[in-house]
Amino acid sequence: MSSEYTKMIIGIDDTDSREGMCTTYLCALLRDELSSFAKIIADPILVRLNPTIPYKTRGNASVALFVQCREPEKVVEHVTQRVASMACMDNENTNPGIVFITGEQFEMVRNRLSDFFRRAVKEVIAIDEAKKLACDLGLRFKIFKNGRGLIGALSACGAMLDPEWDHTYEYLAYREKDAWGTQRIVDGKSLFEADLHTYPDTWDTVDLRNDMVVCVPHSGDPVLYGIRGKDASSVEKAASFVISEPVERICTYRTNQGTDMHLIAVPKISEIEEMHSYILEGNVCCEPETIRGGHTIFPLQDDEGDTIDCAAFEPTKNFREMIRKIIPGDRVVVYGSVTEKTINIEKIKVIRLAAKYETFNPVCPSCGKRMKSAGSGQGYRCKKCGTSSSVTEKSKIERELEPGFYEVPPCARRHLAKQLLRFEKENVPVFPAR
Repeated sequence: MSSEYTKMIIGIDDTDSREGMCTTYLCALLRDELSSFAKIIADPILVRLNPTIPYKTRGNASVALFVQCREPEKVVEHVTQRVASMACMDNENTNPGIVFITGEQFEMVRNRLSDFFRRAVKEVIAIDEAKKLACDLGLRFKIFKNGRGLIGALSACGAMLDPEWDHTYEYLAYREKDAWGTQRIVDGKSLFEADLHTYPDTWDTVDLRNDMVVCVPHSGDPVLYGIRGKDASSVEKAASFVISEPVERICTYRTNQGTDMHLIAVPKISEIEEMHSYILEGNVCCEPETIRGGHTIFPLQDDEGDTIDCAAFEPTKNFREMIRKIIPGDRVVVYGSVTEKTINIEKIKVIRLAAKYETFNPVCPSCGKRMKSAGSGQGYRCKKCGTSSSVTEKSKIERELEPGFYEVPPCARRHLAKQLLRFEKENVPVFPAR
C-alpha cells in the first residue's frame, strides 16, 4: 500500500433504464462502500444534462464522486466492477461510461471539461466527440456497449472541477432492495408537513394547488423520495418529517436542478434548433387554442415576423388557465424546450398587456335603444326611428392577468427548470406556483 494520498474524481453515467436501477443509487452505494478505504472529500454531484435528448433513460442525470485514497487502483477496480454488475446491461438504451481523473490532471483538464459540462446541458453532443476529448486529455475511462454514458461521466467530472455554476441540493432516500418494483409506502401527510415547515427553503415536495405529492417517483427504480432545496441542511430538515417504509441508505447531492442552466437566450426564431431549450421574446399573434388532449397552444411572433407554436401541455394543469388569458398583441417571453417545432413552456413572463375591448351595437340618438344589424357589411339601423350608423361602440375590459412571471405547477416541473421563488433579481412581479 502506498503512503501517498491520491485525489480522484469519478464520473459515472447511463447505468439505469426506464424499468429500473438508478445512477444516483449506484453513486450513493459507491460512496458508502469506498468510504471504508477512501475519504469522501466533497459533496457528491448530480447533474442533469440536455432534457430533450431522445435516447435518455429517465432524467438524463450523471453523477460524480471526489475521493482521496492510498490505493487508486483498488478504487478503479471496485467502481468498474460495481458498474458492470449493477447497470441494466440488457437494456439497449443503457450504455454506461466511467471516467477517472487523478489530482495531477485537475488543472490540465479543468477548463475543457467545464466547457464540455456546460455544453452538454444545452446542446446535443455525439459519442465520438466525448471519446476524442477523453483521449486528447489522456483520461482513464471505461465504456460499455456504445459508450454513450461517457458524455455524462465527463460532464459530471467537469461539474466537480467547476466551482462557478449555480446549484441547489437534493436529498435522496433509497429503498431496501427487496422492495424495488413494489408500491412505495410514504405517508403523504408527512410530506405536506415537511413542506409546511421548510418551504421556501425546500420546494417541489408537494403541489398544494393540485393536492399532489411530487417528490415520490412511480417507476421501478430504487429511489423512495427526493427532497429539493437551497442547501443541505434544509433538505435534511425536511426529510426528518417524512414517515415511510424502511430506508436502505440516503445521499445528499449538489446539483444543477432548478437553475435554468439548459436555457439559451435567442433573439429570433430562425436561430432555434430542435432538441435545445430557449428564452424567446415576442408578440402573441393569435388567441390560444385548446386542442384534443387538453393541450393549450398559441403562436408567438418574433420581431422578424417569424412564428413558432408555444404549448402548455395537459400535465401543466392549472397553468393552462393562465395561458388561455393571453390575447393577440400581448408581449411575452417564453422559457422552454423545443421539440417538433414547438416550445414546451416551463414558465412565461408577461411584459406588456394589449388592450381588450367589448363591442356593442350603437345607440339610436332618437330613441336611445340599441340598433340592430342591417345585414352583413351594411352597418346598423333602428327599426323604430329609421336612423342608421356604421360605427360600433366599444368599452375597455379589465384584463384578468397582470404583467409578471408565471410558472408551471410543481407536478409538471422539469428537473432543470428554475423555480420562481429563486428569482431574486427580477424587477417584475413573480407568481410562484404552489
